[in-house]
Amino acid sequence: MYRRLPLLLALLATVLTAIPAFAAPVPDFTALVDQLKPAVVNISTAKTVKPRSPLYRGPQRPGQDLFDEFFERFFRDIPQASRKERSLGTGFIISEDGYILTNDHVVDGADEIKVKLSDGRVFSGTIRGLDQKLDLALIKIEAGKQLPVARLGDSDKLRIGEWVMAIGNPFGLEQTVTVGIVSAKGRVIGAGPYDDFIQTDASINPGNSGGPLFNMRGEVIGINTAIVPGGQGIGFAIPVNMARQVVDQLRDNGKVTRGYLGVVVQPLTEELAQSFGLDRPHGALVSEVVKNSPAERAGLRRGDVILSFDGQSIDERNDLPKVVAAARVGKTARVAVFRDGRELELKVEVGRLSEEGDEVAEPAGKGETLGLTVAALTPELARRYDFDPDSRGVLVTAVAPDSSAAGANLRPGDLVVEVDGREVDSVKSFEAAVGRATKGKVLRLLIQRRDTLFYTVLRAG
Repeated sequence: MYRRLPLLLALLATVLTAIPAFAAPVPDFTALVDQLKPAVVNISTAKTVKPRSPLYRGPQRPGQDLFDEFFERFFRDIPQASRKERSLGTGFIISEDGYILTNDHVVDGADEIKVKLSDGRVFSGTIRGLDQKLDLALIKIEAGKQLPVARLGDSDKLRIGEWVMAIGNPFGLEQTVTVGIVSAKGRVIGAGPYDDFIQTDASINPGNSGGPLFNMRGEVIGINTAIVPGGQGIGFAIPVNMARQVVDQLRDNGKVTRGYLGVVVQPLTEELAQSFGLDRPHGALVSEVVKNSPAERAGLRRGDVILSFDGQSIDERNDLPKVVAAARVGKTARVAVFRDGRELELKVEVGRLSEEGDEVAEPAGKGETLGLTVAALTPELARRYDFDPDSRGVLVTAVAPDSSAAGANLRPGDLVVEVDGREVDSVKSFEAAVGRATKGKVLRLLIQRRDTLFYTVLRAG
């Protein structure tokens, strides 16, 4: 027994030495809460909702005309009262003179905004700027003295697994604190064209919208925005660096001006990347170039793969809209593209994204693998399927079940415009292009479906 004692002591020392490497100290949340709560505010809004006219015509049903006639006869002279719709949210103070950042959906359309500070004082708030695409709003209160300010951090330096703290007003419960970790970064959840959310398991609930997500240095690294209905431990926050890019514009102009390129892009699958000669799927594949756009003037073409924009790498399709939108309008930006087996650099003068909502890039369909029947596009078929009379290509008339074409989501009514970069304008040219492919070869098809152009791949049988 005593002979083994030195060995046991040495083993114990090794274990004790290793413990700090795995057991990181738990932050002092109480000190952080005391420090951070004063800069977090409760936002309550009221919006006048006009009543729907009794003669509102929704989708028609059998007997609908009789139904409308009944309401017109008996209710047209009865005044309909408006009502107030109220909601709650959160915000945080970003300047001593009373500028507050929150979500657009918290205050948009509000007739009345009340801001309650942590010390109980209540002020009227005014909207200074809205950005619906990022779901951000800047409001202002006149408090008459210096206010506590939340420091903005650097969300690019945030690491998965890092401790974070949310302070907000879930379900109207003021100044509620929850903690958790960063579960993921760069989440795309379909909320808008510039999705790049931080995912956290710190509890986020209705009423937390617009509130801050803090790191353990007491810096705001996100704006709590969205939840998964019915989900637990799944909340999403806008990275604060995205907000930094637009705050000055919201304060000075009340709106945001964004850069515009004028391309429609889609993701690159492994097979699409292989068909273009790329060693791996990376970049954004251009499936369409908008006429008279900055992209067209710069020489971008359909089939180009954009690898970088203005010095920033484009690893996947979703990177491009964010990078282009952040570019200064009028700036000459360098665009690296992969074309015909080699990289080249183009220069583009960044345009302005229209307020009507032109998108920098839209997702397109994609497929994986052939089993289809095509026909010449006659004027009659062009009219039937809503194609322009000058459209060129062959029309897909049938897709065999369980075929490679079915697996690629091709449908009757799709127009095949190109095969492996060669235009096809007749059944003969289509068959020639397909006939050149050896068994098992991947074919790249450019498809037009109504007003959308996209690439897909089929495997020759």
